[in-house]
Amino acid sequence: MAAPIPLLALRAFVEVGQRGSLRAAADGMHVTPGAVSQQIRLLEERVGVALFTRERQGLRLTEAGARVHPGLLQAFAQIESCMQALERIRARPTLTVSTMASFAAAWLVPRLGRFNALHPGIEVRVEASAAVVDLQRSHVDVALRHGLGEYPGLEVRPLMAPVLVPVARPGLVSGPRRIRKPADCLGYPLLHDSERADWPLWLAAHGVAVDDRAGAGMAYGDDFLLIRAAEAGQGLALVPREYAAEEIAAGRLVQVLDRPWPARFAYYAVTRPESMQRPEVRAFVDWVTQEAQASCAP
Repeated sequence: MAAPIPLLALRAFVEVGQRGSLRAAADGMHVTPGAVSQQIRLLEERVGVALFTRERQGLRLTEAGARVHPGLLQAFAQIESCMQALERIRARPTLTVSTMASFAAAWLVPRLGRFNALHPGIEVRVEASAAVVDLQRSHVDVALRHGLGEYPGLEVRPLMAPVLVPVARPGLVSGPRRIRKPADCLGYPLLHDSERADWPLWLAAHGVAVDDRAGAGMAYGDDFLLIRAAEAGQGLALVPREYAAEEIAAGRLVQVLDRPWPARFAYYAVTRPESMQRPEVRAFVDWVTQEAQASCAP
């Protein structure tokens, strides 16, 4: 194994070579001249080459010392530059936002440029995942969650309620099998997106006791695939109303229930109470709330 690089001795060499005296180098390093002299001696012993000659005016680099001094001077300048960059990164306010990939892609990311324009000094990191993070244990500062708003011990800010409607091919729910209340949906195959969260949440928001049927059934990675599957008579799909508007108008799909939307089933900004004391977190939560209100305005 190679011996460790004697960084302190190399630093002493660079300082003495640049300043021309032990005392001046010691002042720059905030140590004693004796400590600098010892480091130079250790370095010369290790490399087996004299690096300085003593003169009346101070110390002068030998030929060997003069050959390597510029490279080491540049190396320590680069190290200092990297340290300053790290300190700037540490000083720059950052926050990590967790949300579902679909919400991040369709809604959050296209709007983040506006937040950056308002707060150019705040760095936002988006983590897109279907996993529900534990804000009390993780590094995430803000979670944009889709649910019923029940997050004990956390600060919860309502954002917007997605207008999802249950749709099906007309013949699937006609006659005696017509759906009259949300619980009746459990009597049909349910079609899901890849996260399988909408049906259980929608049913719970309507007061239905949710069982295994709420999460069972085929899943698709895109709302438009869900619509095609519903058109094919594979089951009931829960999709944004505007996505299915053309199919409903053409009679290829029907909205199987027309109920007032349960306001609790919505998107929420969720944070730890202490996180809201940080200006960058408060600024983001305020901004995302305003964006959500603007996007829901008629």
